[in-house]
Amino acid sequence: MDGISYSVRFWKIKTYKGAKVTTHYVRWVVEGREWKEPFRTMAHAESFQAELMSAARQGQAFDTATGRPVAWKREENVLTWYAFTLAYVDIKWPYAAPNHRRGIAEALTDVTEALLTKESGAPARDVLRTALRWAYSNRVRDKNEPPSDLVAAVRWLEANTVPMTAFETPRTGTVLTRGVLDRISRTKDGKSAAANTANRKRMCLNSAMEYAVEIGALSANPLRSVNWTKPRTLTTIDPRVVINIEQARRFLLAVQQQGARGERMKAFFGCMYFAALRPEEVVDLREDHLVSLPEDGWGEMLLTNAEPRAGSRWTNSGKVRERRELKHRAQGETRPVPIHPELGAMLRDHIQQFGTGPDGRIFIGPRGGLMTDRAYLKVFHKARTKAFTEAEARSPLMDVPYALRHAAVSTWLNAGVAAPQVAEWAGHSVNVLYRVYAKCIHGQQHEAMRRISEATKP
Repeated sequence: MDGISYSVRFWKIKTYKGAKVTTHYVRWVVEGREWKEPFRTMAHAESFQAELMSAARQGQAFDTATGRPVAWKREENVLTWYAFTLAYVDIKWPYAAPNHRRGIAEALTDVTEALLTKESGAPARDVLRTALRWAYSNRVRDKNEPPSDLVAAVRWLEANTVPMTAFETPRTGTVLTRGVLDRISRTKDGKSAAANTANRKRMCLNSAMEYAVEIGALSANPLRSVNWTKPRTLTTIDPRVVINIEQARRFLLAVQQQGARGERMKAFFGCMYFAALRPEEVVDLREDHLVSLPEDGWGEMLLTNAEPRAGSRWTNSGKVRERRELKHRAQGETRPVPIHPELGAMLRDHIQQFGTGPDGRIFIGPRGGLMTDRAYLKVFHKARTKAFTEAEARSPLMDVPYALRHAAVSTWLNAGVAAPQVAEWAGHSVNVLYRVYAKCIHGQQHEAMRRISEATKP
């Protein structure tokens, strides 16, 4: 008959080396019945055995039906924050883009730091954060045991985050919620986080809490009971980052002068400035995307995909980049973009000099690999320093490669191209276009003031 027992004995961990994997078995006896638990790593097995032995030394009762301490069974019935977040990550993973997965992990890592129940005996903070990032990668966690240096931290997290019911405890639940909101509003070092970062993490937290309500872990979203002012975010492009055509030509010439690597990148950056391509769209550009590339005049490209960089932990393939649909577009949707005559010349020269890579990829490294962020950022910053005056280099002018895209869109708008057409080429909605680039449309203020003067003449 099942019951409880205080008669517990432990045997040495047994290791079985199979043809493909090695398994370590923790073995113990409760009331004469043998139990064993398999682990892929010795460290994980030793950690589990130590917890069992600690419970026995403390005089805890063991359940003869499970072979484990009775207290563990009670704890297993309580849904902790950590266990809940693993379930949340699992349901989001199949439908989230790799960069969104990484954003979820970053937000949940910060939140979990505010929901630990014990400070004494906790692993070092950096180890805990690394363990959380490992756990929040569904692909990595689903296929592997924790690395040996993270086993103890993962086991500690399993037992030391608040239960979900803590958010519904009178008074203390509100304090807990405010503590979480405060944590995601700050950086790891305790400084105020950028408004966009804080709001993005709050959106993730709100989504997680809504899921908790959906599965019955909470009766209501605790964020709704707290009066919290969201930080104001900057939604428009700063005109100071936008370069003009003369500065762009200086920069592209400086890129070309950065040796063999720079020669490969002139057209790469040219696609951002003249065609408003995002970096991940340039990386994916193929020869068959160039539907028209005449010797003279305008051409056209038809974009089909992008390859954003997310990191190997967050992609399905385990690669740093993963090809997917265009941003803000459904799978299979395309986007036409005009090819400026100057860009057309750059692309023709580039293909003639360097050819194309696998699948007709236009921009590849010297050894045939992808154009990496590290490679093009290094060339970008060196060329920027060389091309700009000291005053320009000290200013926010084109401080990041993405500013080249901003300059392209601003140029189209200032040239009088209709907003719906610019939105189609840039891959924006018209509303977003006006909101983001409102301050970069030069000349409208003077025209507005002229009209006011005409209307108010005596």
